[in-house]
Amino acid sequence: MIKIAFFKQTDPAERKIIAAEPGQSLMRAAVDADIEGIAADCGGALTCATCHVMVREPWLAQLPALPTEEDDMLGFTACRRQANSRLSCQIMLTAALDGLEIDLPVSQY
Repeated sequence: MIKIAFFKQTDPAERKIIAAEPGQSLMRAAVDADIEGIAADCGGALTCATCHVMVREPWLAQLPALPTEEDDMLGFTACRRQANSRLSCQIMLTAALDGLEIDLPVSQY
């Protein structure tokens, strides 16, 4: 199991830590743990942007390069896209991401 910390932009001191299995998407782990702020309307099909997250360093540098399809879909986020914005459905969890820190946008809509 790996641990992931989610932080709300409305209260950065508040965090929720979950445990997740490697091999699943960050979105699936968040939805299964009832993380408020990950809507995931398309269920991970990369056809919406309601699983938008911001990945903190040093974790962002450990992720694969941003694919064109994800980059395009990030243009549809409800909250302004950041340099560290990613779609959680496209982040596959690995043991190397143990301790991952994620900022949630204020809204997905």
